[in-house]
Amino acid sequence: MRIDIVTGLPEIFKGPLDESMIKRAQENGSVTLSIHTLRDYTHDRHKTIDDTPYGGGAGMVLKPEPIFECIESLKRKRRYDEIIFVTPDGEQYTQTIATQLSLKENIIILCGHYKGIDERVREALVTKELSIGDYVLTSGELAAAVIIDSVVRLLPGTLHDSTSAMSDSFQDNLLGAPEYTRPPVYRSMKVPDVLLTGNHKAIDAWRQEQRMKRTAERRPDLLKKIT
Repeated sequence: MRIDIVTGLPEIFKGPLDESMIKRAQENGSVTLSIHTLRDYTHDRHKTIDDTPYGGGAGMVLKPEPIFECIESLKRKRRYDEIIFVTPDGEQYTQTIATQLSLKENIIILCGHYKGIDERVREALVTKELSIGDYVLTSGELAAAVIIDSVVRLLPGTLHDSTSAMSDSFQDNLLGAPEYTRPPVYRSMKVPDVLLTGNHKAIDAWRQEQRMKRTAERRPDLLKKIT
């Protein structure tokens, strides 16, 4: 899989994309991440990527020219399954969408900043708009990093245990079951007996029961999607 990231703030990605699972996925060839800086597609000496909004108002808006030039240059090299813009007014991002994106071959993620981007970019280039929640961040780079992490960890070869991602919360619209590790007793708190039996059928049944119980208590809205 290849993910191209279009951004005005490439430095933000140092760290999130160079550690842990994402680092491993890049090293083993599961994913190729390429960062493209909008200032490289400007033509004035100040490398301007934003300007004041028409009609007045506070904030700055990302200019269309560098975005168009960057994305069009990428599209000349390969076909993209999705061109994603991360924005507060986009579709709510879910584990289902993460799974769908993990099956794509090439995607572009466009990061907004300041007040947003020129609407003509959204109309002419963007194929999917995603929001990671009902709140506003200073820049789309942080939201893009969240999406990239959630997609890449689903790719074959990213996790040591290929079945681990399939038991994550939200993967099947249920929250995860409680998890325990050694020691079996800590400060008088015991690990549930069933987890110590070695009876995998009983353990699976317990975990499924706990997932249903936890989902009903914390996210009953999710249960409506599986009934």
